[in-house]
Amino acid sequence: MEPLTPPEPADGFRYADLTPATDFLSILDDAHYRAVPAEWWVAVTDVVDSTGAIAAGRYRAVNFVGAAVIAALRNALGRREVPFVFGGDGASVLVAPDEAEAAKDALAATVAWARDAMGLTLRAALVPVAAIREAGHAVEVARYAPSPDVAYAMFMGGGLAFAERALKQGLYAVAAAPTGTQPDLTGLTCRFEPAKARHGLILSILVVAAEGADRAAARATIADVVRLAAEAPTRGHPLPPGGPALHWPPAGFAHEVRARGPLWGSLGLRRLHLLGATVIAHLIFRLGLRVGGFSAPRYLDELVANADFRKYDDGLRMTVDGSPDLAARIEARLVAAEAAGLVRFGLHRQAAALTTCITPVAALRDHVHFVDGEDGGYARAAQALKAKDAARHPAADANPGTESARTPV
Repeated sequence: MEPLTPPEPADGFRYADLTPATDFLSILDDAHYRAVPAEWWVAVTDVVDSTGAIAAGRYRAVNFVGAAVIAALRNALGRREVPFVFGGDGASVLVAPDEAEAAKDALAATVAWARDAMGLTLRAALVPVAAIREAGHAVEVARYAPSPDVAYAMFMGGGLAFAERALKQGLYAVAAAPTGTQPDLTGLTCRFEPAKARHGLILSILVVAAEGADRAAARATIADVVRLAAEAPTRGHPLPPGGPALHWPPAGFAHEVRARGPLWGSLGLRRLHLLGATVIAHLIFRLGLRVGGFSAPRYLDELVANADFRKYDDGLRMTVDGSPDLAARIEARLVAAEAAGLVRFGLHRQAAALTTCITPVAALRDHVHFVDGEDGGYARAAQALKAKDAARHPAADANPGTESARTPV
């Protein structure tokens, strides 16, 4: 299916028309952002009790479900370029006014699939931007292009944090579709092995502004963290040149079997079909072959270039490969800024990074890849942040989710 060209919206706002920033630090500049019209919606999801799933060793499944939301919405909306942010145990996606019904159906199907096929409870809500504005927040979006082939959405204004709080409160909820409903998860894969740290450890970083903090000073702290991370070899990129390793049967094989759904036959038939498909793919990558318009070496280079390992959504999220000394320096900078009342932060150290991929058409260059730490990553960093908040404010909600971990900066 070829990507569709979206109609020109009546409000004149079209995300794909925004000029992407190519310098990550420049996404801290308000000039790159544009306010999302009140008629739009924010689709927001999270995995309930991701803490328990992580403790049970199921973080790859949690990541897969979080990415499934993005895959389902992209496919339901004609594979247009949609603004989204992947948060490890959930995702947020902007939805245009004429796409709301299709998005709601895709969300409902994904909630049902997560429950039935993955054994995880996924919460979903479709929050009007008008309601976000009425609550005194904004949804402002920019595009950041890590490579010439993809761009990721960046957010300011506090609107996503409001939407996540609404989700937790049960507002604007999207109920699960009937049992057995299958979303279109075409392109969603999880075949790569965890990428082991090459320089000491994988550091998951979450930094947000402290309430009432000076905005410029908080952003200066975030910029310092980005610069420190860039001192690592390959500027802290957590994936090795040439991409992460592939084994056969591939990592995440069982999840991909479940993503295919009953239209592919029984679970056994799906498993057999995918075993055949993946062994062919494994040989193509192992031998570095070119098949038709697909080139395995080019795809792996694009995977690294396109990887979504740093993002900004009212705060900084990064997955960095660096030395223990670099991690200590980053932490020291953040501890000082936190003591000064500028930021709140959470960090998590682990041995490897996970990659979850959305590749609708393998021969095209616009495949996207979400990178997170293999041992809880962003979710554990958010837990660390929330634990400190709970210690300072014992009466506050100590839920380890990420919904209240952000203050606009």
